[in-house]
Amino acid sequence: MNRTAALLPFVLTLAAAMPAAAQLIPTHRIPAMLANEAVATAVATCASQGYSESAVLVDADGVVQAMLRGDGAGVHTLENARTKAFTSAAYKSDQSELVARAKAGPISPALTRLPGLILSEGAVVIKAGSEVIGAIGASGAPGGEKDEACARAGLAKIADRLK
Repeated sequence: MNRTAALLPFVLTLAAAMPAAAQLIPTHRIPAMLANEAVATAVATCASQGYSESAVLVDADGVVQAMLRGDGAGVHTLENARTKAFTSAAYKSDQSELVARAKAGPISPALTRLPGLILSEGAVVIKAGSEVIGAIGASGAPGGEKDEACARAGLAKIADRLK
């Protein structure tokens, strides 16, 4: 008997046990126009303070929706901003909260071992109600708290339209 035939009764039983509503999971995404507006605002906010900044907005799965490298921002700032945003989306937490938790005690080993995650201030989650629908990360200012302030400015620009 091949594997497919052996697994068929199990799969059919599992499928029959699932209610119809469990078959699809509704998700929400930030429209491209808003994503671009948020990263542009984050970069412009830091530029107005004299910082060459990059900003990246990701969806809830950590997939890039918008990115902008500001004038004079180093090439590394795009990847750093993306990694910050990805980590915030993955942990559904602002980076400053993750940093504070790390200082207070043990944190998930994944933050220091898995590729694509970083423990550094500079990203905030984006919510529609209580649902995390993405994150915005920034990099290039002299200090993660300044990056995070610029990311927050980007979020503030679009927050009233996230419904």
